[in-house]
Amino acid sequence: MKDPQREVEELRAGVNCATVLEKATPPWLLDRKESSGRCLKYRRGAGEIVIVTHGGAGWWDPNSDAKGDVFRLVQHLEPSLNFGEVRKMLRPLAGVRPDFAPVERARDKRGPPIPVAQRWARRPRLRRCSDAWRYLESRGLPQSVLTAAAQCDVIREGPRASAWFAHRDPAGLVIHVDVRGPTYKGSLTGGCKSLFCFSRGQQARHGRLVLAEAAIDALSRAAIERPREDTIYAATGGGMGPSAIAALEALLLALKGSPDALLESATDANSAGDRHAARHQEIAGQIGIAFKRARPPIEGGDWNDVLKASVQGDRRHEA
Repeated sequence: MKDPQREVEELRAGVNCATVLEKATPPWLLDRKESSGRCLKYRRGAGEIVIVTHGGAGWWDPNSDAKGDVFRLVQHLEPSLNFGEVRKMLRPLAGVRPDFAPVERARDKRGPPIPVAQRWARRPRLRRCSDAWRYLESRGLPQSVLTAAAQCDVIREGPRASAWFAHRDPAGLVIHVDVRGPTYKGSLTGGCKSLFCFSRGQQARHGRLVLAEAAIDALSRAAIERPREDTIYAATGGGMGPSAIAALEALLLALKGSPDALLESATDANSAGDRHAARHQEIAGQIGIAFKRARPPIEGGDWNDVLKASVQGDRRHEA
C-alpha cells in the first residue's frame, strides 16, 4: 500500500493546476490574450477568474484571497470535497498536460519574448492628433488630461490606434503594459502587473489615492475633478495579484505621512467592482489609512461611462 504522504507529494508535483481547470465541469478556458508564459489566466462564467502560476504548481483568485497548490485548487472549486476525495479526483490527472502546452512550446521555439520594458521603449510617446490620441478622445478624455499624461510618460502609442498604459516598479522601470484600443483589450505578454499611476502634483503633496480597475477609468476620474495636485490616480488593470498588492501597500505607506491620507476605491458599479473595493478597504485598514468607496452613479458602469455621459450632456446643453 502506497504511503499517503508520499502520494500527496507525488500528486502535488505531478498534477498541473491548469489541467484541473481544463478538466473541470464546466471547463475553464484559457484567455490567451491576457496570459503570459508565467501567468495563465483562466475564465469560466461571469467574473470567474483563476490565475495559474509557477509552471502549473500554484494558482490564485484575483477576486478573493484564495490561492495555493493543486489540492487547495480542487477544494476551492468543490468546497464539499474532503482531502481523501480530492486525492481520488487528482489521481487520473497525474502527468496529464494541459491543452495550452503545444502552443506554449511552439512559442518557445521562436525564441525568448522581447522584454516589456524594451517593447515600451520602442513605441512613440503619446502626441496630439495621433491615432491613439483620437481614440482616447473618443473615450471622452479631454486634451488637458491627455497632455498631462503624455508629459508624465504614462501612455505611449501602440499599433492600430491602441494606447499603452505603463505599470512601473519602484525604480521607474516599465514592468507591465495594459493595452486598450478600438478593437483590442488586453496586455503585453511577459509582464508583471503592478499599478498604473498618474499624478500632476509633487510627490510630497500626495495624500489621496484614487484607485480604479482600468487606466482609462483612473484618467476619467482625473478629468471629472480636474486633476488634483494632492491625488494619485491609479489603476490595477483588473484583479490584483501579489505584485499589485505589494505596490499598493507601498504606495499607501508612502501616503500615510499625510494628515489627510485617503484611499478612494473607484472600481466599477457591479458585483466584481464591489468585491475589489472590499479588498481595497481591507488593505487600507491594515495600513491604517482612511477609506472611501467612490461607486460610479451608473449601475453596471464605470467612471469612463460617467465621463462620457457628462461630455454628451455638455454638448446637448451647448446645442
